[in-house]
Amino acid sequence: MKNTLFFSFVGSLVLLTFTPSCMKSKYSDDKADALVSHIDSTVKPGNDFFEYANGMWFKQNPIPASEQSNGIFQLIQDTINAQVRKICETSAAIQNVEKGSNKQKIGDLFYSGMDSTLLNKKGISDLKNDFATIDQIKDLNGIIKEAAYIHTVSSAPLFNVYIAQDDKNSSKYQVYISQGGLSLPDRNFYFDTDARAKTIRDKFVVEVGNMFKIMGYEESYAKQAASRLMEMETSLARTSRKREDTRDPLTNYHKMTFAALITLTPNVDWKTFLNTTGLTKVDSVVVGQPEFLAALNGYLKKYTVADWKNYLKYYLLNGLAPYMDDKTYMEDFNFYTATLKGVKEPKPRWKRVVEQTDRSLGELIGQVYVAEYLPKGTKEKLVEIGNAIKEVFAERIKALDWMSAPTKEKALKKLNAVIMKVGYPDKWKDLSAMQVDRTSYVKNVMNANKWEFNYMIHKYGKPVDRTEWDMQPQTYNAYYNPSNNEIVIPGCNIIVPGYEGRMADDALLYSIIGGTFGHEITHGFDDQGCKYNASGNLANWWTSSDSLKFNQKTKMIVKQFNDYVAVDKLHINGELTQGENIADLGGVIMGYEAFKKTSQFKDNKIIAGLNPSQRFFLGYALAWMLNMRPEAIANQVKSNEHAPAKWRVLGPLSNMPEFYETFSVKQGDSMWRPENERVKIW
Repeated sequence: MKNTLFFSFVGSLVLLTFTPSCMKSKYSDDKADALVSHIDSTVKPGNDFFEYANGMWFKQNPIPASEQSNGIFQLIQDTINAQVRKICETSAAIQNVEKGSNKQKIGDLFYSGMDSTLLNKKGISDLKNDFATIDQIKDLNGIIKEAAYIHTVSSAPLFNVYIAQDDKNSSKYQVYISQGGLSLPDRNFYFDTDARAKTIRDKFVVEVGNMFKIMGYEESYAKQAASRLMEMETSLARTSRKREDTRDPLTNYHKMTFAALITLTPNVDWKTFLNTTGLTKVDSVVVGQPEFLAALNGYLKKYTVADWKNYLKYYLLNGLAPYMDDKTYMEDFNFYTATLKGVKEPKPRWKRVVEQTDRSLGELIGQVYVAEYLPKGTKEKLVEIGNAIKEVFAERIKALDWMSAPTKEKALKKLNAVIMKVGYPDKWKDLSAMQVDRTSYVKNVMNANKWEFNYMIHKYGKPVDRTEWDMQPQTYNAYYNPSNNEIVIPGCNIIVPGYEGRMADDALLYSIIGGTFGHEITHGFDDQGCKYNASGNLANWWTSSDSLKFNQKTKMIVKQFNDYVAVDKLHINGELTQGENIADLGGVIMGYEAFKKTSQFKDNKIIAGLNPSQRFFLGYALAWMLNMRPEAIANQVKSNEHAPAKWRVLGPLSNMPEFYETFSVKQGDSMWRPENERVKIW
């Protein structure tokens, strides 16, 4: 997937319009060119192409106090937010709106979040009954039942439970259970010894204690309960696998009968848990990390019922704090946003509420967004670029010197079977059962969470719907689903900032959008995607020799990224990020190869003083133009499978001879790598 980070760009932005494919695009050289205006000529491109391509923009656009970063993602997200805000405000202003209609739900959810007077008057009173239910718990069965309820409306205590296609039989839905139950972003936050990690742990305990005081705990007991919760979560973290060890679908696939699950964890009343969530008649489950569940089974008895009640109360409030009064919101913000990401102040209320309304009612907003804001021809243009990338990928597979003929045949079969979902879905989800009104913002969010959870749960036992989308057209992101062997590119990915009122040239379209297609398709052949066949099932379709050669190449990219220092002395985790790094490398290579087939490249058209290859690589850097706070970089390195944006530019381009040639990269330049160390996979 693309990096799911949203960030700010000063300047205006409009969506692209398209000329018919039979007409040649007109490029206007008399307008200021965004690529040129972003260049920092004080930086040598071969030393730091990321800063060379984007540095002037960074100097002119510092990170706003309310953001963890600034750049292309925020620019685009700000544009989308403004459009969604208009949809929300227009819906909220309708008099005598039809109850249950899309606009009633959008308007009422937005209104309830904007009513700060009512929110501050209520405090956390809307959760009063939920806290009372937890107080009445007498035993472990009560803990398990309440944990199940919290899964449906707030967050996921103890472990994660979800419904997904069976990795070994993609035509059926399966119940998955995996490790979880941690409040910090990743297990290593509980054990790392650097000063930043120690500070985070100390501040986390303070935040938990403050949350308990908001619930009404006396200060000394609040501190005691917070320390105990930290001890409990540290135990959970200790028996959790490292994030990089959860990537392999084979080693994290343990299918067992329901009876075997009960034997593994006799202290967990699974029947009560599943029935509470709405799951019945479960005969088998896939457990990701059996050793974690076995350890949790012991912790349930090691810690008292009172300890677990406090844990559940914190989990309930922590998951819903952003939708409550200012005091509760700020307590959550001060730790999870300020401490972990370095953000100085909250976003404006309207922006927070717009983004949450979009998350909760994205299917409803998406219908309006497609009709009113998405340019005509979006699907057609995306399909055109996607097909060009698939064609190039097929050519690259056929020319590989390390892959055997039998494996090439299967690889081409898988590539040909890739489904491209672009723009927006042909059918929308039915949200008619979701209850929304103006009386309680947090209750509206809980209802939306419950609807989403129920939607997922009710898939169990039904035929797999391969037409379903997991993103809305207004979501600036993309993904590859190995079980469906599909890539999904929402319509708003067509946005290219800085090219107002004109068509961006193909160098930009193929570097940004083509790179996205190439990235997602490559996921089907990265270190994990290669384990799924054309039908989306876990199956070994490589020869042992092919696997050995492929693994040798992936070890090279792991080493390359392990050597990068992201912030302080913190190195990027090359093992954790290798799938995304492989996809980034594949994406920019495929995008460039497809671009070479366009008339702009063939005619060597000069635009704003830049030749086609220069514009392509500058466009790729624009796609990751992101200036991040040090805290946000550290948080991402420790908890995310994506490398920070800067190294998503430097890493792949350091392996491309075409980049070396275009910008005269020589030995001695920081980005120069000896030819035998350059990663060549696809």
